[in-house]
Amino acid sequence: MQFEVWAPQADRVTLHCEGTTRALARDPAREGWWTGEAEAADGARYGFALDDGPVLPDPRSRRQPDGPDGLSAVVDHGRHEWRARWAGRGLPGAVLYELHVGTYTREGTLDAAAARLDHLVELGVTHVELMPLCPSPGRHGWGYEGVSLWAVHEPYGGPEALKRFVDRAHELGLGVVLDVVHNHLGPSGNHLPRFGPYFTDTHTTPWGSAVNLDAPGSDEVRAFLVGSALAWLRDYRIDGLRLDAVHQLYDTRACHFLEELSAAVDALAGEVGRPLFLIAESDLNNPRFITRRAENGLGLHAQWSDDFHHALHTALTGESQGYYADFAREPLAALAKTLTGGYFHDGTYSSFRGRHHGRPLDRTRVAGHRLLGYSQTHDQVGNRAQGDRLAALLSPGLLACAATLTLTAPFTPMLFMGEEWAAGTPWQFFTDHTDPELAEAVRRGRRREFAAHGWAEEDVPDPQDPATRERSCLDWSEPEREPHARVLAWYRRLIALRRAQPDLTGPDLAATRVAYDEEARWLALRRGDVRVAVNLGKQTAAIPLGTGRGEILAAWEPVPAPGPDGLLHVPGESCVVLAQP
Repeated sequence: MQFEVWAPQADRVTLHCEGTTRALARDPAREGWWTGEAEAADGARYGFALDDGPVLPDPRSRRQPDGPDGLSAVVDHGRHEWRARWAGRGLPGAVLYELHVGTYTREGTLDAAAARLDHLVELGVTHVELMPLCPSPGRHGWGYEGVSLWAVHEPYGGPEALKRFVDRAHELGLGVVLDVVHNHLGPSGNHLPRFGPYFTDTHTTPWGSAVNLDAPGSDEVRAFLVGSALAWLRDYRIDGLRLDAVHQLYDTRACHFLEELSAAVDALAGEVGRPLFLIAESDLNNPRFITRRAENGLGLHAQWSDDFHHALHTALTGESQGYYADFAREPLAALAKTLTGGYFHDGTYSSFRGRHHGRPLDRTRVAGHRLLGYSQTHDQVGNRAQGDRLAALLSPGLLACAATLTLTAPFTPMLFMGEEWAAGTPWQFFTDHTDPELAEAVRRGRRREFAAHGWAEEDVPDPQDPATRERSCLDWSEPEREPHARVLAWYRRLIALRRAQPDLTGPDLAATRVAYDEEARWLALRRGDVRVAVNLGKQTAAIPLGTGRGEILAAWEPVPAPGPDGLLHVPGESCVVLAQP
């Protein structure tokens, strides 16, 4: 078997494989690369020693059986026999479901999660979005401190378990999206700096030195990240990638890394004959991310829309702290602007940032499915002090309103696991750092962060306490009980309506119409011949929908169709979807 590693700063590189050692030779065709052959089959353990130093895992390791600091293991992807015949499933018309493997079930494994995929089929979603799977220290964590960007966290089941999960999802008609983190690596188990200039002090991030995308040596670093992304899509048959915090990918080169990545993904899609896509998380409100490369954009296929979330959250809860302040002045106006324009901050002043922010999105050229809309995500729930979901803050009726706006908006909807039945379990921040000093630093940092916002230290869950993760696991007995069962039925009904009503998946942002009354707290949305009315107030609202009686398609509480006066009388904290040509 051929082994190779990029180690431009080393004078000697030694391969340690299954108890034997072998000196690698410089590759004359590739500067900084070392190569050599050794007998090795699937599962063989190996590592590299640089200049007679300690044996380190392979930066491109496909498996870390003993965690990030252990030896790597050979993975022969050709040994897996795929069962599902899968033509792929693109983003237009999709409904995504964000899932954390470690808390979706108490077992916390990919196989256990695969056994629960029937629930998602019955719910009606089209894609499951897995939070990061790369190896990290310990057993349980969110996944955003992973290392070994080509490998699968062993406690989740490793590479073969991910293949089984994807195969099962595809058999059920579900696409699979994977959250990947290119902007930083975890503080523990990261051995990349020993091999080469994977990081640079030219730029800094909240996690320290930036990933090297534009300094000397960055050609190979970019190839490393692109290769990792393509490996997930090719070797595991993943359908799309969610790119974490792309605003922290600092790159001053003429061809931005994201443009290079999107071109490589589009080329792979043509090669494998199925749609592949990239979804960015960005707080820049810059349409260039989702503009085609031919039009001088970066060519990503979609991005998360935090503006929609923030506007919806403030309208529902009245919260106004932090970044919610900009949206809380007139929350329904903010919601109307995001529903029709995509961004709330499109060059407007942001009091939270103390400056103007964003730029307008061309609604006539950007399809609505290129923005993801959601009322809850792992970030927006887990980064609250106690990880409380909307279900802990709102009545079932207001939860139904949140679901209605999310699932009828002109965006690609995304749900966070458990929200579909108003899960009573929180989703808190938890870690399992094996380094005692790092564990204590994370614990202190979390408590300091929320103490600054008025929380008592004893009220902030300890991230390192196993009970914090246990509290965050879904309770699968809830969907059978009220009020959870009623909320779940509402989500299923709304998703079924998306499938049945083409207007609800129409791509034209400019065709969306919104009316609202800030004081009475109602909002009406028009998507073609489908009207949506939500009443966030406590009193019945008479919502004018124009002439025509219309046909009630779904209602949280029973309501009569509009009369000749065109008024729809919606009870407090309730919502209605109707057809009205």
